[in-house]
Amino acid sequence: MNVHPKLSAMTDNLRAEAAIEPDAPVTAPPTKTTQIIAIYGKGGIGKSFTLANLSYMMAQLGKKVLLIGCDPKSDTTSLLFGGRACPTILETSSKKKLAGDEVSIGDVCFKRDGVFAMELGGPEVGRGCGGRGIIHGFELIEKLGFHDWGFDYVLLDFLGDVVCGGFGLPIARDMCQKVIIVGSNDLQSLYVANNVCSAVEYFRKLGGNVGVAGIVVNKDDGTGEAAAFAQAAGIPVLSSIPADDDIRRKSASYQIIGRPGTPWAPLFEELAARVADAPPQQPRTLTHDGLLSLFKSSDVGRDVVLEKATIEDMCGPQVKAKPSLEVIYDNV
Repeated sequence: MNVHPKLSAMTDNLRAEAAIEPDAPVTAPPTKTTQIIAIYGKGGIGKSFTLANLSYMMAQLGKKVLLIGCDPKSDTTSLLFGGRACPTILETSSKKKLAGDEVSIGDVCFKRDGVFAMELGGPEVGRGCGGRGIIHGFELIEKLGFHDWGFDYVLLDFLGDVVCGGFGLPIARDMCQKVIIVGSNDLQSLYVANNVCSAVEYFRKLGGNVGVAGIVVNKDDGTGEAAAFAQAAGIPVLSSIPADDDIRRKSASYQIIGRPGTPWAPLFEELAARVADAPPQQPRTLTHDGLLSLFKSSDVGRDVVLEKATIEDMCGPQVKAKPSLEVIYDNV
């Protein structure tokens, strides 16, 4: 039987490739370990403010830091870059694809004073799924060599209000070692914090390794609900950033307050050290009633009694009872 020359050559190439011995497994200790940390919190709670100042302080302490915004609003890096918008990976990728060009690092990653930063971006309102945008964005940065980059810390800023798959990616797929929550002394931010703890608890039961390293209490007014939540959930408070007018004014004008030598430097130096050292651990998820119990009953309406509605309430007092369509069989 005659074999076509091209088929014979392909067979020979496959056999030669199969005969190549794989590289021996690496047994030497790693020369560089990157901590990948996902930060979650309610929209508007101050994640971007916390991360901009934390990453800046880390860089000033000699660490190589990459900050990745994973929020469709694309506002993670705005404070770091003085209010300037950072071109997003998804938008840049679309433009490059239409032009027939490849995306390069310089198109999507920018730096300031030692901090490297990029924004994944997201679809326009009503024109796509934000979670799917996150997944697509990570696929793109993996193509750019994400797993070969040599950073000490990679900080991922995730919107905690959204529970669809893309936003839970780091927890579900073990893409980070630990999660840090940014919250405050209000019910909605702690509701989001509790949801994040629930996700971590769920995936750890399925064999995942991601844990919660702690909570940062932002705009702390001293009422203590966030600290009470942390104790109930079994996680530490990494830092309490006060509700201070100086912080508010400077942040509103896009100023970094976490600079060495400034009045707020010790706060962020301590936070940087705790973020580095805090181990990931499995949290305890609170029930809804348990979450409400952290607050005064008058503040959250725990004294309200649920009153059952009637068909008369729904249709009016003149409603007539209709015969049932249920089929009743006689006992045999």
